[in-house]
Amino acid sequence: MPEPNLQSTSPMRGSAPAPSNGSGPQPGRPRVRGGFAVWIRDLLISLAISAFIIVFLYQPVKVEGTSMMPSLEDQERIFVNKFVYRLEPIERGDIVVFRYPRDPSKSYIKRVIGVAGDHIRIDSGQVYVNGQPLDEDYVPPAYADTRSYPDTVVPLDSYFVLGDHRSMSNDSRDFGPVNQSYIYGKAVFGYWPMDKLGRVR
Repeated sequence: MPEPNLQSTSPMRGSAPAPSNGSGPQPGRPRVRGGFAVWIRDLLISLAISAFIIVFLYQPVKVEGTSMMPSLEDQERIFVNKFVYRLEPIERGDIVVFRYPRDPSKSYIKRVIGVAGDHIRIDSGQVYVNGQPLDEDYVPPAYADTRSYPDTVVPLDSYFVLGDHRSMSNDSRDFGPVNQSYIYGKAVFGYWPMDKLGRVR
């Protein structure tokens, strides 16, 4: 719809202006109804674009629990990219959101430690991937634990995931590797609280 023309027209030279009877648009007045229609149109377009982004690309979610501290805190708000894994593979170090294998009505968020074919072993809290100790600077000493886990090969199309707060996390040590079909997004950006604004690492 074209923008309304807000200019008034001048009367023809030599003719007297028609008397106003109170009906019809008045010279010099904006067409309020037309402007309102444009505003409604723009609002609907904006809502449609926002809905497309939320449904197909990014979804705002709230973190519940402390299993990903200190990277992600309880009640923190983040955006999850639901499209990225159609373009690139899931990699070690990614923080992913997935349906809990034992109850798909629930969603979990954890960090990918191993991909398909990897040998994963945990010895008194130290994680080994393919025989090499994993350097995990995202797990402060206060959040580590001493649990062990026997050598396991991650199955095809599956991922071994752990919470950063190792002593408070229910993860692949408990329910095993997660099949890719359960993973539906990657945590990419935190937006609340403001001091956590920025990329999720």
